[in-house]
Amino acid sequence: MSNLKIIQLLPELNIGGVERGTKDFSKVLVNKGHRSIVISNGGIFEKDIINDGGEHIKLPIHKKTLYSLFLSNQLKSIYEREKPDIVHIRSRMPAWINFLAFKKMPIKPLLVSTFHGLYSTPFYSQVMAKVDHTIAISNTVKNYIIDKYKISESMITTIPRGCDANTFNREPAPEDWVAQWNREYPQTSNKIILTLPTRISKWKGVDSFIELFSKLDGEKFHGLIVGPTSKSKKRYLESLQQKVIALGINKNITFTGSRNDIKNIYKISDIVFNLSTEPEPFGRTTIEAISSGSKVIGWDHGGTKEILEELFPEGLVSLNNINDLKDKVMVVANTDHPLPKENIFTSERMTQSTIDLYHQLINKDS
Repeated sequence: MSNLKIIQLLPELNIGGVERGTKDFSKVLVNKGHRSIVISNGGIFEKDIINDGGEHIKLPIHKKTLYSLFLSNQLKSIYEREKPDIVHIRSRMPAWINFLAFKKMPIKPLLVSTFHGLYSTPFYSQVMAKVDHTIAISNTVKNYIIDKYKISESMITTIPRGCDANTFNREPAPEDWVAQWNREYPQTSNKIILTLPTRISKWKGVDSFIELFSKLDGEKFHGLIVGPTSKSKKRYLESLQQKVIALGINKNITFTGSRNDIKNIYKISDIVFNLSTEPEPFGRTTIEAISSGSKVIGWDHGGTKEILEELFPEGLVSLNNINDLKDKVMVVANTDHPLPKENIFTSERMTQSTIDLYHQLINKDS
């Protein structure tokens, strides 16, 4: 297979799943002998891309303003200079700038987009479908694209997201970390630990998790809600904390806030949950937890359903049924209950599938 020159386009390179994925993919491309260029407004991952052998071109394509569309001439010049084999767009504003740049080019590289979410279908989002080929991160997303954007199924390839098996693995959490954890959170000692890893947001199912605990024995179980709260969600967090107090379960649930040691929290968790009330496009925390050796319970829809059907079907519960959720916990929490299958949703599989798709598209086009 020939070496390729790939340009990835996204708004910025700060914290986030798309941003981290772009950085990691750039490294893989370089390691496999391809040339990787990322165009964005820059950010904390910019140095990583360069240190890993990729190139970064800074362009303020992150601003959702009409002014940004004038950057299309600069983008066109970059394409004409670099002559990439493939341009891979990962976000809507950069996609519009790219759309205008392509219009001015007589000879164009192949254009690929990834639908990282269930984008709404107003005019603004349609640009992600105006490409040679689209990647969906799950069958949930693929079916959504076909339904809402009327794209032919032959123009879409499902490539599930993946997690790094070196980071999320079944090795025990380090003893010194466990000792420090127990000092910080003594209330979790000798308890069955149930964890909801999520940012604080109404659709992420924190309400359901709290209701579940109102039905569980607080002497046996302790709940962890692990994730950040944005400024706009502070009031919602306070209402959740008040609900915990009103139900008399404040000793049984801990809001840890944002943590950078989630891989170890998965390892000490008996069950990890995904209780999003709207379908997840994929369900990253579900594969991270399974890869780390935890059992997972989640509502029977979206990307979470796809993952659990494959790896731990007994973890599925009908949507919003708290009584069924409680019954499921009582069964799955048993130490004799088998663990999920080995995780197949790995970063390696995802990146190799993407590179294979690039080659297929180029061979078809030539």
